[in-house]
Amino acid sequence: MSVFRKIFGSKTDASKDKTNEKDQSQFLDATSMPIDEAFTVNFNANGGKFLYCENNDEVENYLEHIIEENNWSKKKALILNKQLKEKFKKFKFGTTQKSKEADFLFTSCESLIANDGSLLISSNQIAEKKLAELPENFIVYATTSQFVSTISEGLQGIKAQSKTKIPYNITTIKHFKANDTNDFLSYGSSTKNLYLLLLEDL
Repeated sequence: MSVFRKIFGSKTDASKDKTNEKDQSQFLDATSMPIDEAFTVNFNANGGKFLYCENNDEVENYLEHIIEENNWSKKKALILNKQLKEKFKKFKFGTTQKSKEADFLFTSCESLIANDGSLLISSNQIAEKKLAELPENFIVYATTSQFVSTISEGLQGIKAQSKTKIPYNITTIKHFKANDTNDFLSYGSSTKNLYLLLLEDL
């Protein structure tokens, strides 16, 4: 059974379990955890908003709620990944290829890094753009098969999957606390308001 089912349980207990997991995370040693649980703890500590989905219907349902909650239905999304754009073409929010016109970035990622709760991305998701050039708001679609322990493992995965052309502009997104301007550890980095839609595919 997936560790997420252990953490989140049934739908009726989901909100209770999420609260308990968040309260307990600050007391747990991530190095002794399974890779998926370690990522969850560190991602939450970084300030990310985590939504676990058991199937595609839940992914679409959560996506609708995120858009509604933030009043983005009449806003424009920056989607630079063609496969992702095709997969979610039924959604009616506007899209653009220009960062300055977008209210949020809707993207996938290369890997989910467990040991620091970061997301590894590349030109496959953001083309040649720098993080600072992208919208403040991110919605990231990923699957549980994308978990790796370290950035090094993530880079090895990119190399293994890119037999003809290795993507460029490889970087990580780690800081998700928009108001955490006094945190010297995030100085000089681009802080993003980030939602992670994580689909169980194992």
